Amino acid sequence: MNPFSALGLDPAICRAIEELGFENPTDIQLKAIPLFLSQASDLIALAQTGTGKTAAFGLPILQNIEPDVRTTQALIISPTRELCMQIASDLKKFSKHLPPVGIVAVYGGSSITAQIREIRHSSQIIVATPGRLIDLIERKVIKLQDVSTVVLDEADEMLNMGFREDMERILAETPEEKITGLFSATMSPDIRRIAATYLKDPVEVTIGKKNTAQQNISHQYSVVQAKDKYTALKRIIDFHEDFYGIVFCTTKAETQELSDHLVRDGYSADCLHGDLAQAQRDKVMHRFRHKAIKALLATDVAARGIDVKNISHIIHYHLPDDIENYTHRSGRTARAGQKGVSIALLHIREAYKLHQIEKLAGVKFERYLIPNGEQVIQARIKNFIEAFKADSDDDAKLKRFKNEWIWPLMELDKEVIVQKLIESELKRMGINYTDAPDINVDETARGSAGRGEKSRGGSWEGGKPGKGGRSGKSGGSGKMVRLFINVGKKDGLKYDEIREMIYKHTKVSGRAVKDIEMKGVYSFFIADHDSADQMRKIKNASFNGRPLRIDLASEQKEGKYNS
Repeated sequence: MNPFSALGLDPAICRAIEELGFENPTDIQLKAIPLFLSQASDLIALAQTGTGKTAAFGLPILQNIEPDVRTTQALIISPTRELCMQIASDLKKFSKHLPPVGIVAVYGGSSITAQIREIRHSSQIIVATPGRLIDLIERKVIKLQDVSTVVLDEADEMLNMGFREDMERILAETPEEKITGLFSATMSPDIRRIAATYLKDPVEVTIGKKNTAQQNISHQYSVVQAKDKYTALKRIIDFHEDFYGIVFCTTKAETQELSDHLVRDGYSADCLHGDLAQAQRDKVMHRFRHKAIKALLATDVAARGIDVKNISHIIHYHLPDDIENYTHRSGRTARAGQKGVSIALLHIREAYKLHQIEKLAGVKFERYLIPNGEQVIQARIKNFIEAFKADSDDDAKLKRFKNEWIWPLMELDKEVIVQKLIESELKRMGINYTDAPDINVDETARGSAGRGEKSRGGSWEGGKPGKGGRSGKSGGSGKMVRLFINVGKKDGLKYDEIREMIYKHTKVSGRAVKDIEMKGVYSFFIADHDSADQMRKIKNASFNGRPLRIDLASEQKEGKYNS
């Protein structure tokens, strides 16, 4: 008996998913499918991306659709265009052997006229991003009075992206009598409040511990000087022949800068950030999905909703300010039971964050030593020889050449031919790692920095004297200073937007702005001494009509600026 049939699914659905390679239900599917089929209760499902959530709610939704009723019966809300399209595509595959089901994806950045035509033709299931959905509701194109099932997918990411009011407005438009499923990787207080307001006595299921990262991911860290991070990134890519990953950065400017550097250095790289038009974003994602891009540089916001299979590596060029974002980042690899690697590139003052992640996400980091020059060379030679031998074994592929062309080679010693072949290949690869130094920082430096002490004067000390180094424009003295800026959560800003604002008005790189602590109408952060001096000179800058100020935190009384 098909194990999915045992959950109560229709044979036509079981046949479709069997053809797609589904063998056994995942944990979330085992718990969610019977609940959705019976429509007995609302559901809160805590599970990471890549655990089979789309099938967990999608299969029972398809089975519960009444084919003769042409109105919208199910609504699935997702945070991004990419995820919206992916869910709709999966539902169409799942429904292959069912009577025709009207499945429509609606999202911003695409023709609203074409989407309206699709909705009017048939829209029994609508998969939507919040903004475009509200637009279509206001135009009276989408009517939700007959909706019996609502799913909020990746609800935590929708909140992080500022969709709380939109989510609440949409839920208020739906009928009182319905089944609601809330799927989230983490359970924040905001998620809990939405569940308490809009869900009725929900059943709560958790796959793994709350806020935890997937177990199929190897969580690793490397400690290097700040000035060596770019070198470390290139060595990781060069060492792993099969590298196909996402490199997370903190700001749009840094994302673009690193991408440009990698391309100039001969790597297949590109970037995603908020300044890209939708057409540009679609082009980048198309190239990445087809592996024309091996390294995708992205900010946390831009990467939300990316669902790409077979990603081998996630690189954290900087750890996120919001520790929960680490779970979202690393969850982009190890999809559907595969294995993946998540590597955090740390300088010696960032290590204390690692302990916070270990505690919150329940993971244990292992140290990853950045390969030295000799190790990279050996790895590339090994991969080249294996590929060369595999091609040589296929006689049918070999092209025959005239003897007079190859005779000069046949006069050479075998060892000379091998040496010249390898040297030629390494030159083609553009690798020059001869005598390249070891850039790993002593583990003891990580330990002392990880327990960095906060001094009474508001400055931060970490690592050994003289180890601070410089990182482009964000360099400076080793001493770290705690600063105040008069913008915060109530201004609707995100961490990377504060960095972009500081860069715009002071020309200090966002990389200098670390450990942002956002309050109501103000925030604190730390920076090196030289960058702090330059930031404090900010003038003729304003936000929402009020002058921007950056001061030493020790000069501010936090109580005066309570949110």
